[in-house]
Amino acid sequence: MEHKSRIYKIAVCSLFTALTAVGAFIKIPIPVVPFTLQFLFTILAGLLLGGRLGAVSMGAYAFLGLAGLPIFAEGGGFWYVLKPSFGYILGFILAAYVTGRMTEKLKRISFGKVLGACFVGLAIVYGMGMVYYYIICNYVIHTPIGLWPLFLYCFLMVVPGDICLCFVAAALTKRIRPVITRM
Repeated sequence: MEHKSRIYKIAVCSLFTALTAVGAFIKIPIPVVPFTLQFLFTILAGLLLGGRLGAVSMGAYAFLGLAGLPIFAEGGGFWYVLKPSFGYILGFILAAYVTGRMTEKLKRISFGKVLGACFVGLAIVYGMGMVYYYIICNYVIHTPIGLWPLFLYCFLMVVPGDICLCFVAAALTKRIRPVITRM
């Protein structure tokens, strides 16, 4: 995407910021951390825009939510940094960057390599999300959570859906990315 115009880059970053916001409202309520489509659009941002622009789009999403727009799964505003689930949003930024960097230089897009990058992004989002959740609950808002409940509610109950989203993202990337690179 290096040869694309500045306006094009702003437009595609904005598109993925908006898609992630919409994905926050497409959710299945699960105790503690709801399952949403935010992860799908996060990974697609990295895979289709590249690491830098993917991270910019997720950074813009985080900034707009913290600025007060109710675009996170449970609202918005600066107070959201005290919500235990905010770590997942921070993970979106890094996951978009890493998945994008892992795949942006590939000459040939293979489903397996893209899926591997998706799983790395999944590990980043859940790793950052769970660590943040644990720290905020146990040391900031003083609502202690043990390691087993953390693992159960913040990983086991929601990760199957996100694993499926990894397969969807890999399939979409394999189909869409060749078209984007020709534009």
